[in-house]
Amino acid sequence: MSVLEILRHEAIHELRLSRPPVNALDGELILALREAVLAAPGQGARGVVLSGRSGMFSAGLDVPCLLQLDGDAMRKVWSDYVGLLEAVARSPVPVVAALTGHSPAGGAVLALYCDYRIMARGAFRIGLNEVQVGLVVPEIIQVAMRRLLGAHRAERLMVAGAMLESDQALSIGLVDELMDTELVVGRAIAWLRDLLKLPPEAMTETRRIARADLCATFDGHDAAKDEEFTRRWFAAEAQRVLGELVAMLKEKRS
Repeated sequence: MSVLEILRHEAIHELRLSRPPVNALDGELILALREAVLAAPGQGARGVVLSGRSGMFSAGLDVPCLLQLDGDAMRKVWSDYVGLLEAVARSPVPVVAALTGHSPAGGAVLALYCDYRIMARGAFRIGLNEVQVGLVVPEIIQVAMRRLLGAHRAERLMVAGAMLESDQALSIGLVDELMDTELVVGRAIAWLRDLLKLPPEAMTETRRIARADLCATFDGHDAAKDEEFTRRWFAAEAQRVLGELVAMLKEKRS
């Protein structure tokens, strides 16, 4: 069964994460999503929507799965994830995050690199909670958060590992709109259709210039930075806190 559904709404392609129960990002889903983002323009897409299931966009990286990997395998997953973020950032067509529910950690990170973010209204949460689970927020992600929210507000949220409910996220600009859950994807498609009515050359080139700073964050990313993330992932504190998180999740399920 595919971990990613591709639905075509004429010239807009919806990439729907489909990895129950929480659309956690493992190596397979990361690669499938990256390949789909890269391929979409060549398949006729003039815009892309990233979506999830009702109530859950993505729970972020699949910690229980990734904790079983050795250093080389974890390094590859992280490199592929950075490649996914770069594909979204550099996409020649606009990308909208249809945040159909909770969007912690890696789910929120994906949204940072999109052109626009529409989130489900209600008691759904979004944020970079990496510090709470023993992880350092990498510089490449911090840059995107600062770009969206400003340096001071981004610092306070990232250092605290804060998770915000949807109305709070809207009030500070972490998301751009709220809609009822069942309307999120439709609104994302409508937003793209309105954008695509503009003179295409003017819109596309203006967008390229406006997003150049975001794309530039990937220019200096190399294997050494992937190695740094891997080293921090396997640090004693991170492994202890992540292990405690996995144990808590197992207890809840049982």
